[in-house]
Amino acid sequence: MSAVTEVQNNTTEALAALVDGGEDALVTLVAGETRVAAHRAVLAAASPVFAAMFAHDMLEASSGQVSIDDVEGPVLRLLVAYTYTLQAPQLPDTAPQLLSAADKYGLSVLKAACERQLISQLAVETAAATAVTAVRHSCPDATRAAVAFIKDHLQVMATRGWADAVLEYPQEVNEVIRLLSEPPAEASSPTATGGGSTPNSDSQPHSGHSRTPAAAAPPTSAQHTPPPDYAAALHFRSLHWAERGRRLIEAAKAGAVGEVRLLLAVGVNVRERDGVRRTALHWAALRGHAAVVRLLLSAASDPNATDHERWTPLHEAAYFGRAEAVAALLQAGAIRGARNSSMKTPRDIARQLTNQHIIRMLT
Repeated sequence: MSAVTEVQNNTTEALAALVDGGEDALVTLVAGETRVAAHRAVLAAASPVFAAMFAHDMLEASSGQVSIDDVEGPVLRLLVAYTYTLQAPQLPDTAPQLLSAADKYGLSVLKAACERQLISQLAVETAAATAVTAVRHSCPDATRAAVAFIKDHLQVMATRGWADAVLEYPQEVNEVIRLLSEPPAEASSPTATGGGSTPNSDSQPHSGHSRTPAAAAPPTSAQHTPPPDYAAALHFRSLHWAERGRRLIEAAKAGAVGEVRLLLAVGVNVRERDGVRRTALHWAALRGHAAVVRLLLSAASDPNATDHERWTPLHEAAYFGRAEAVAALLQAGAIRGARNSSMKTPRDIARQLTNQHIIRMLT
């Protein structure tokens, strides 16, 4: 079943649930001066983030509303409209902001539509902003397209847009520069890209004072991973169990859904750990690969496994603002109150980074 069909089916059931839903069926979303009334069932059917919020009663009981601090009013209206119509608006000027909101609230189909809009409107003046947006929100196709465009139009680096990006998003620009220096994607395999080229800051996110760019994720696109075939299955089955475990971790880093599914099919230890005792689930949560997170959880990966600093996958998802991964981990039984070696819970980390919607999910 495709993602679009699944969302359509869920929304149809949600609309049916509105009949005789009573006053409690409605919720008011507030973004600045903008107030939008919507049905809980519709929002929850479209967004796993809203579903988690409502499931844990995160609304203020007295007001029946929730504050959306990180989305502007006009974008919030578009976001809510999408949950009812499942039609992505063709508004080029709002594509970056709407993509950001879709990413935060787990609307993967809308995010993909916005990503395509960004790619279609690449220009010298906007390429830097597009590249930063793609990196921040783990959009592999848009990242590749923006990097390729900049390689072909080096004058991008002389624009005001590039200068603004350097000042506002230095880490993301550093990631773009790193990608500009790499050979074409065809020259390297997804697994190799997911391993050796990973920035050091992404490998050690807890020890520094700044967050790793949201798109330190390799350029491999999970949705374009070819389906596994018989020859590939035989190859993976021939690997030593330790090598299978290593490959699973690399595939989780890259968001390679097909490779993860194949490794699970031929038999792999999902509890295998890397040099800092991270599991594949840690990496999928850290990188925000929600589809891989769900796959690993369905294969009995431990949502409460700890690394060398006692960080769980939920700590990682909270630190990097991966709302969809947070929702999946909570549903699988991740412990909200787990404490790392610094005695911080995932919610403490979200508070430290002032990520309001993650804080609500973890309350």
